[in-house]
Amino acid sequence: MHSSSRTSPRARARGFWSVVDYSPAFGFWALVMAMTLLADRPARAAGPPPQPNAAQIQLGLQKLGVVGSALYVAAHPDDENTTLLASLGNGALLRTAYLSATRGDGGQNLIGAEKGPALGLIRTQELLAARRIDGAEQFFTRARDFGFSKSPDETLRIWGRDAILADMVAVIRRFRPDVIITRFSPGPADTHGHHTASAMLALKAFRAAADPKFHPEQLTGGVTPWQARRILWNRSPWSIHPGEDLSGFQKVDIGGYQPLLGVSFGEMAAESRSMHKSQGFGVASSRGPELEYFKLLDEAPGSSGGAAADSNGGAGGVSAILGGVDTTWARFKGTARLRGLVEKAAQKFAPAAPHASIPALLEIDAALDAVPDAGWRAQKKKEVRDLIVACAGLYADATAADFRAAPGSDVEITASAINRSPFPITLREVRWPAGRAAAAVAVAKPLKPSFEAKQAIHLPDDLPPSTPYWLEAPPEPGLYPVADARLIGAPEQPAPLRVGFVFHLGDRDITIERAVSFKWTDPVMGERYRPLEIVPAVSVRPDSDVLMFPDGAAHPLTVLLTAGAANVSGTVRPSAPAGWVVEPPSAPFSLAAKGADTSVSFRVRPAPGAAATAATLKIVAEAGGRGFARGVVRIEHAHIPTQALLIDADVRLVPLPLLTAGTRIGYIPGPGDEVPASLRQVGYDVTMLGDDALAAGPAALARFDAIVVGVRAYNTSDRLRAAHAALMSYVEAGGVLVVQYNTNNRIAPLSVPVGPFPFEIGRERVTDEEAAVTFTRPEHPALTSPNPISARDFEGWVQERGLYFAEHWDPHYETVLSMHDPGEKPLEGALLWARHGKGTFVYTGLAFFRQLPDGVPGAFRLFANLLGGGHAAHAR
Repeated sequence: MHSSSRTSPRARARGFWSVVDYSPAFGFWALVMAMTLLADRPARAAGPPPQPNAAQIQLGLQKLGVVGSALYVAAHPDDENTTLLASLGNGALLRTAYLSATRGDGGQNLIGAEKGPALGLIRTQELLAARRIDGAEQFFTRARDFGFSKSPDETLRIWGRDAILADMVAVIRRFRPDVIITRFSPGPADTHGHHTASAMLALKAFRAAADPKFHPEQLTGGVTPWQARRILWNRSPWSIHPGEDLSGFQKVDIGGYQPLLGVSFGEMAAESRSMHKSQGFGVASSRGPELEYFKLLDEAPGSSGGAAADSNGGAGGVSAILGGVDTTWARFKGTARLRGLVEKAAQKFAPAAPHASIPALLEIDAALDAVPDAGWRAQKKKEVRDLIVACAGLYADATAADFRAAPGSDVEITASAINRSPFPITLREVRWPAGRAAAAVAVAKPLKPSFEAKQAIHLPDDLPPSTPYWLEAPPEPGLYPVADARLIGAPEQPAPLRVGFVFHLGDRDITIERAVSFKWTDPVMGERYRPLEIVPAVSVRPDSDVLMFPDGAAHPLTVLLTAGAANVSGTVRPSAPAGWVVEPPSAPFSLAAKGADTSVSFRVRPAPGAAATAATLKIVAEAGGRGFARGVVRIEHAHIPTQALLIDADVRLVPLPLLTAGTRIGYIPGPGDEVPASLRQVGYDVTMLGDDALAAGPAALARFDAIVVGVRAYNTSDRLRAAHAALMSYVEAGGVLVVQYNTNNRIAPLSVPVGPFPFEIGRERVTDEEAAVTFTRPEHPALTSPNPISARDFEGWVQERGLYFAEHWDPHYETVLSMHDPGEKPLEGALLWARHGKGTFVYTGLAFFRQLPDGVPGAFRLFANLLGGGHAAHAR
């Protein structure tokens, strides 16, 4: 496979390390947010953590006595076993985390049009939302989800085996799990390359993390080599074949019930997994036993596999996974007194008076100073601090007057704190952000009961605008470059501004940090938070990132400008590439208020007499002696916090020799469908068809030359599934119906007929976007009318040739293309064509939904032939 492929530059555009300080889903507060959500109170990613109730505090006190950890490893968002995470974290009370090799950016999106890096950003936040429910932490490597891969060898070659192995080792060394669990087998299995590669790397990382010679540059800041006790493969029951020999597996019941929460681990897991909304993974709750199977893959020298290595027998609890690992303070010398203090605090906790436990927690905090293990000492000190805050009902918050601010501007921050208990608390100081450091302002007053102060903060001129850290630089074919190695593994970077509160309780100080966020009141949703964004002084956004030129005529281009600060003015200058003309060559703009929008218009055309070739138009807004060439994109979905990222203000210019036969198109959209906009760019008159149009019957459809069904539309639309007769009548009367891929699997079964004759949608696909394509019927109308199709039309495709090909079909269907991945059999199900009455029906698994928005010329030419349906009557 070509090393530069799998995700194109256009798809790329659309799309310190300290877990203790920065992880939004960590330790006690992760447990609190999980329990709070399940108690029907809003858990949020921005703003202060929710106040736990007495039962949640009780469970947190019990967790202080547990010093064990488990790391789950798989390939993508949604691969994790959420029931196991919930059971380990909320039943066994282990510190638990999920390491996903990728951010899921190569998949499809059921809730919007985001693809590529933007989809990866959504799925990152969906994983964090899931972790706020099941209480685990979340980590990543730099690996890109470049699309479906059929072999681990291909995956490791594209990812860069050594780089992603080093990332896994970095996470293991910092998290220090007692047990590592893989979702997939490192050996041959009935799955795809990313899955197997994730397990292969985890197995290698199990030993490499303990080797001080492996990436020794990681061993700074208290990070040391780490040898987990064992690594297990967690085999899911749905992958087990009837009658299979499971004698090498330990059967474990991961179900259970947490009485303090009033919820089963299956119920918690269902809430967690249902956060994967972009994949349509809402699931029902499970309330009884859940059996999973575990196999020992390796263990540390001198260890015993324990229960996890036993043969299959009666199901044990999740403790079997630990196989003899001591998860009490007894594993460390000199902790007998600490153990007694923790047990006493849990026993004497008074639900009606949580503040009465603060002296015991302060004593535990002091005793933790003697713990010889620095990692667990820091971890438990954080848990103790959070429990003290919870027992005191101590509220601390830091908010900005606006949700955005530009470098070089002033931000007004309000810091507030409230002591909602009778326990005496002194606010010693507030640490305001100041440049790249913090400015401590002494307060030294009892918190009786509240404190509030405002401070204007001047932002440095060179403060970077907000964008996900892994998207700062252009991606490589298999991974996202990350300049700051401390961020590798983290789900997101620290907030740009943070306020610290130093409280004095008893004889000890505790410090709470709050990310500065924006708080507002929604008339429907009530109090809401969103992260503070650092934005450029001018955001530059062209209205399209691809312009197609099917006829050589000039096309309009509108550039939207948004002010990140007040009183911004300047000039927009598109930089026309060779062979292209932009008129006018520049345009002035003026924006008086922060947040104000304006637009400027240009016309772009091929230069007269020049042989225009595909090129990139770069747009720069000059203001205040600086050039701004990126725009802010915001991703807003109700189940995740608003996300902001920057994309280059570039426009790809693509000349396109295109003939069309019939331009009136009715379009039945699938989820997040960008194909209609692409068709309009090349001259089609596209009408979106909703449920009413489908219910109106064939007469309402007759005015269209062709009707197109978007990807996965049959999987998501009840009305479409019920409109089969009307659509077939439309075809029979002379219409053209083109159905793009739909899925047919255990998650999204498709039992209704799609075409006029039977055919079965399978799971076959061609993942190599450069795979050779053979024309099995070169003279077929699909390949000749109105555009003659050649091998050149399959050049420049992105990510894949296609997916969900037809596997079995009625003889009435004709096939015209054959293709295959290296070493596999030829597949002819990418395109089915059938005459029905006077019309034509087409099913195609070719990935037009990726190619057309990306501006692939040959994909437009072939799609135009499908829309023409071979009808001479449609020819111009």
